[in-house]
Amino acid sequence: MKTYSALDDCVLGGLGAPCFANLSPEEIALVSESKTQVLFRKGESLTKQGAFASSVLFVVEGLVRQYIIGDTNRDFNLRIIRSGEFVGLSAAFSKHTYDYSAIAMKETLACLIEKDAIAGLLKSNGNFAYGLINRYYENDSSLYNTIRSMMYKQMHGRLADVLLYLDTIKYNDESIFGYLSRKEIADFAGLSTESTVKLIKGFEQDGLIKLIDKDIEVLEREDLKEISKRG
Repeated sequence: MKTYSALDDCVLGGLGAPCFANLSPEEIALVSESKTQVLFRKGESLTKQGAFASSVLFVVEGLVRQYIIGDTNRDFNLRIIRSGEFVGLSAAFSKHTYDYSAIAMKETLACLIEKDAIAGLLKSNGNFAYGLINRYYENDSSLYNTIRSMMYKQMHGRLADVLLYLDTIKYNDESIFGYLSRKEIADFAGLSTESTVKLIKGFEQDGLIKLIDKDIEVLEREDLKEISKRG
């Protein structure tokens, strides 16, 4: 992990989150004093579940996998975080510990902003607060859909949901599947690695997907959606 100097530090007004565009020059200057730019290498943790939450992180460039660790020490993947998104946003809402872990899937550049600075902006700038609350709501809505899938769908439906979700995520026009192991895909669906490998092979035999080494190409999205609906 490399911490950058002030000269290399983030310029909030130029970052890709629309909410930053609502900051006044004075607010940008205030937050600039409370942030640090950090380069995380592949496999390094941005946040750790249960650890003290001192900062909200903004991903400038890179890919991050967000996950929770259950009572059995088994990971369950929640989502992929890309450039222009936040990590640990709950820290700004008086949350003292991180609810989840986040790990860099590739070299990732992030701004660490002290949570008190973000909290201050939430109280003083309504447009900024609306932007962050809207993002928080979107994350919550996605989480509820994940829980619904886990509770009511069988293995085929759960994996279909995961493949459809991951297929929508690109990094520099590259498929996200090349950055994920079969175990990590399994951890999105709450399945064992063995079951996931068998189901993926079955989907390939049915002509729904195409396997190219580690990569997965979705061929029949509508058929996968139908499997998802049937659960």
